[in-house]
Amino acid sequence: MRIVIQRVSSVNLTADGVPYDQMGAGILAMVGIQSGDGDEKVMRYLLDKLVQMRIFEDENGKMNLSIKDLGLGLFLVSNFTLYGDCRHGRRPSYSSGAPVDEASGIYETFLSYAKANAGVEVHSGLFQAEMEIDVHLSGPVTLLLDSDKVF
Repeated sequence: MRIVIQRVSSVNLTADGVPYDQMGAGILAMVGIQSGDGDEKVMRYLLDKLVQMRIFEDENGKMNLSIKDLGLGLFLVSNFTLYGDCRHGRRPSYSSGAPVDEASGIYETFLSYAKANAGVEVHSGLFQAEMEIDVHLSGPVTLLLDSDKVF
């Protein structure tokens, strides 16, 4: 899995033109999936990183607190374009991403796993829907996370 993490003050998500979910402060995590990402070790590693990532300021203004420390939310949104390869030509290749049927199952499993194990409120987008996300970034703080530890 490949995840773009953004520290946010609020998120409102519309799926297929209908309000779907919203959240106050926390982390918005855009999740890209490749084949084989359904392993529980991968999910545990990434979820632990997401809820323990110390990107919120403490009383001294240092980024030293996590969403778990502060009781903030986690908003997961599937995003197949995170595996887009732009190295050749002008049209990205998405061949590294999992096929839609496999990705759907992995995303739903990761979402269920997160809701059961995160210890914080978990929100989500709708897999394969046309989504509009109204997000207020905080900082901004944006980080990359990859289960293959590419970066």
